[in-house]
Amino acid sequence: MKTEIKLAFATFFFSMCILSIFAAPGSAEDYEALKGVKSIKALFDFRDGKPQSALIHVKLVHQTYKDKAITKIGDNPDFVVVFMASSVKLLSKNRDSFSSEEKKHLDEMDKVISAMSKDGIKLEICMFAANLFGVASESVSPEINRVHNGWISSMGYQAKGYSLIPAY
Repeated sequence: MKTEIKLAFATFFFSMCILSIFAAPGSAEDYEALKGVKSIKALFDFRDGKPQSALIHVKLVHQTYKDKAITKIGDNPDFVVVFMASSVKLLSKNRDSFSSEEKKHLDEMDKVISAMSKDGIKLEICMFAANLFGVASESVSPEINRVHNGWISSMGYQAKGYSLIPAY
């Protein structure tokens, strides 16, 4: 019994240590690159078409948006995610071609995307890619703005000073 209690305590202690490392976001002072920065404008060129890794990418975008190192800089950060290439397939409500495990990842991805939208992150889908991959416009959540060409949208944001961040 004592061994089980010690093991449980050790597991709890280890878990709390790991949680404190990952749960404590950094401050702007922790990043040399952020010193003197007055605002954050980021454009995520999202092309990851694999459900599991795409879920990780959208979670990371959302976590980055809420990170204290970013939120302490000026006004709210200005983030845009433009879904292009095969990633557009992940946004369709038609999921017949995905396995049950992939569907679980996509359901969770839907929740993260919805939370991102509610937090003010702009979301766009390239309809050129959507048409190429057979994704019907009406099968995509209304939270995601449709643009005819994701490259043109991307060029516009970059011309306005957005930092380009690839998510492949």
